[in-house]
Amino acid sequence: MPLPSGLSALANRDFRVYYVGNLVAQVGSWMQTVSQSWLVLQLTDSPFLLGLTATLQSGPILLLAVFTGVLADRLTKRNILIVSQTVQGTLALALGLLVWSGHVRYGYVAAMAVTWGVMSALDQPARQSFIMELVGREHVVSAVGMNSASFNAARIVGPAVAGVLIARVGLFVGFILNALAFVVSIAALTRVPARGPSPRASTTMLEATVEGLTYAGRTPAVRFVLSLQVIVSFCVFNFSVYVPLLARNVLGLGSEGFGMLMASLGVGAVAAGLSLGAVGSRRPAPNLIAAAAAAACAGLLGLSVTRSFWPAASLLAWVGFTGTIAVAGCNTSLQLMAPDALRGRMMSLYILLSSGIFPIGAFVVGSLSQTWGVSTAFAVNGIVGLAALGASVWLTPPRVRRSRAA
Repeated sequence: MPLPSGLSALANRDFRVYYVGNLVAQVGSWMQTVSQSWLVLQLTDSPFLLGLTATLQSGPILLLAVFTGVLADRLTKRNILIVSQTVQGTLALALGLLVWSGHVRYGYVAAMAVTWGVMSALDQPARQSFIMELVGREHVVSAVGMNSASFNAARIVGPAVAGVLIARVGLFVGFILNALAFVVSIAALTRVPARGPSPRASTTMLEATVEGLTYAGRTPAVRFVLSLQVIVSFCVFNFSVYVPLLARNVLGLGSEGFGMLMASLGVGAVAAGLSLGAVGSRRPAPNLIAAAAAAACAGLLGLSVTRSFWPAASLLAWVGFTGTIAVAGCNTSLQLMAPDALRGRMMSLYILLSSGIFPIGAFVVGSLSQTWGVSTAFAVNGIVGLAALGASVWLTPPRVRRSRAA
């Protein structure tokens, strides 16, 4: 019996093995994220140092992703993932043992956050472009959608499990379990055949980086998709700032209500990931991605006037669904448009304009919320997002926006 189109990538044995290992690693990483945040607050009682830790961990992606994309094109991607996950698993284990022994200090956490960020900058372009190697062009839409669904499912499960474990066992267990999760993921990777990189010209790292940037700048469809990614990353995907403030300051909810709002967001995102494959094996039309981004920005405008729980939960599910469709659509389009020899570099730009833009957008949302309230922040970002989308669509020829060629 054939699988539904959204799950068609599971017909590939190598992808199934990779997917299970990656899902376990994602749950573990979200457990560590919660545990690390709680640890920093416990050690320092400083919101500033909590924010600094997040910056130290995300900063290397902003600084290095363009260059590590070259490595993804030049080296065996599976081997890059094994190296990065081995280092991250070792860091998780070390931090867990430091917490368990009582010798942990903030300086250790900060140093490990920087190292973790460097490994993430190495890992993510290789991981994104590795998908095409596993499933081929026919099933890449399904594979990207399923990866998005697993990421968002892990975002629901991981923090919930970590919260229970912190309360009942202690902070150290989240780090130890994440180290074990990496063992599972690495074991899965070793069961997937390694594929060598595409043949390349004898260029330097800098020349190869410029080559990737030049290709992106001279290809109208790539430029348009990357512009959509910037808009969604900057305006929409600031949920770690939006949702706590909405729950506490607007709706007057406690931690349980906050958790339910985050769950609503996650449910919408998971549904989007699972349904993305319905567009077929060709890349989604850029117009469809732009429409999903516009719908997400419209959801922000709705949240700006919402004052009760159920409308807020419904709108967050809507924003989670449409925003994930837009982001996963950008990912899929870049995967399918990029030549094999440049795919790692194109995905490094995707990572740069998603993970790298987030800290800037979060700072803007936090500043707006501090001065005028989170409802105003929702309204401003919704309006800015729609205006930027309108400008991007207006500047892009219709033939480029309608194109769905694989």
